[in-house]
Amino acid sequence: FSLFLQLIFMVWGYYWLASKWYFVNGVVTVLGVLEVIYVANERSNPAFKLAWTIVILALPIFGSLLYLFVETQPATKWINKRLQSMHAYSKKYWKQDKEVLEELEETNDQVAHLARYVNHFGGFSVYKDTSAKYFPSGEAKFEELLIQLRKAEKFIFMEYFIVAEGYMWESVLEILKAKVKEGVEVRFLYDGMCCLSLLPYHYPQELESYGIQCHMFAPIVPALSTRQNNRDHRKIVVIDGKVAFTGGINLADEYINKVERFGHWKDTSVLLRGAAVRSLTRMFLQQWTLNAGSDTLDRPEEEYLTARALPAQGYAQPYPDSPLDHFNAAENAYLHLIQRADHYVYITTPYLILDNEFVTTLKTTAESGVDVRIITPSHPDKWYVHMVSRSYYQTLIQSGVKIYEYQPGFIHAKMCLCDDEAAMVGTANLDYRSLYLHYENAVLLYHTPVLAEIKKDIEETLEKSRLITIEELRSKLRGTSALCALLKLLAPLM
Repeated sequence: FSLFLQLIFMVWGYYWLASKWYFVNGVVTVLGVLEVIYVANERSNPAFKLAWTIVILALPIFGSLLYLFVETQPATKWINKRLQSMHAYSKKYWKQDKEVLEELEETNDQVAHLARYVNHFGGFSVYKDTSAKYFPSGEAKFEELLIQLRKAEKFIFMEYFIVAEGYMWESVLEILKAKVKEGVEVRFLYDGMCCLSLLPYHYPQELESYGIQCHMFAPIVPALSTRQNNRDHRKIVVIDGKVAFTGGINLADEYINKVERFGHWKDTSVLLRGAAVRSLTRMFLQQWTLNAGSDTLDRPEEEYLTARALPAQGYAQPYPDSPLDHFNAAENAYLHLIQRADHYVYITTPYLILDNEFVTTLKTTAESGVDVRIITPSHPDKWYVHMVSRSYYQTLIQSGVKIYEYQPGFIHAKMCLCDDEAAMVGTANLDYRSLYLHYENAVLLYHTPVLAEIKKDIEETLEKSRLITIEELRSKLRGTSALCALLKLLAPLM
């Protein structure tokens, strides 16, 4: 309510000024022109440029001052500076094993190019000697998570976007409480959006009373700030530096179908053992340190980077994505996998809101004879987002992309599988918010046995999904063309 009042006050104030002093219109017009020139030359996605240009020109006073407000936020620049400082500090842990990269290059030079790219710009290595276990459902991951948490002897790190009171979270919390009493160090980080409706605002203090170290990332506060637009959408669990989980599954009962929301909830996750666990440990520690307001961890980082190499086939490369740098790791990894495909690309995503580059890549790949299939939900969690997603279907279908909707309910999995050789399992949806505005993470898997399990699960999911035709699509979107066009245009700012 406080945020709403501030927004109303800003709008009223801008137009009151314009009505009282005519020179304000002239000043704002000049400001708007300068902003449009600046936006056109900015290093950002063209879709963002177009959306901002329309807002500035269509709402000369409000749009111009809103853009000025967004671009001059000191908090975002301060956080980015601290991130770069932490990045430089942990550089000594980056070192890529050249033999691993050379071996990967001999196996598949295109896959090696992606691994080298992620390492060079993101600073996270590709590892051999790492095993992966795939979970095709939230129920399967939850069962294994409880087993691994009970085995913890030294430390437990957990980072989630959504934590909701219920059976799943209470089961985890009971184990965390017990582990603290055994002397295990427990650190828990969750996103501040939870304080709106899922958890009490002072819930970190409650967890601290149990001996659990806890931070709420970017708590929602009653003051307009662009920092609140950058959410921590990651899902990471690290236990003793030996095993690590990641994927799309949060800590809420719908993810294990204990309660029903939007039909059957389909999600996926992976567990890593071995050398690659170091990267997920580093990701958590950097985000923890960022939220703690310091540039260095309260204990030496190397104390936690204890993962040992395990004999295993294939390669694994966990990596993060930050909204504050110019390296769009999440989108670039998707694009690279799609572009390198020779036979097929299978993608699962809850949302399909793409920029022009992504659409062009999908169309070109399909038109080249590659079997491109995308699975989205039939039961949406947000009707307007689902409407925008469907507005992208037609141009993709006409180029040969096959789009399926998961009939039992809502598919929340974020995966990409390519030619039985490479896969990505992570947290980033195919929309602007995940690809550009959120903190995300994923793991790239190359030539690992688990790829066969991922393919089998996707094929079984396709059997439960309906192929969307142009005729059916036109029927679904009848009478909503104008609204779809408007939502699609403003999608980068939603």
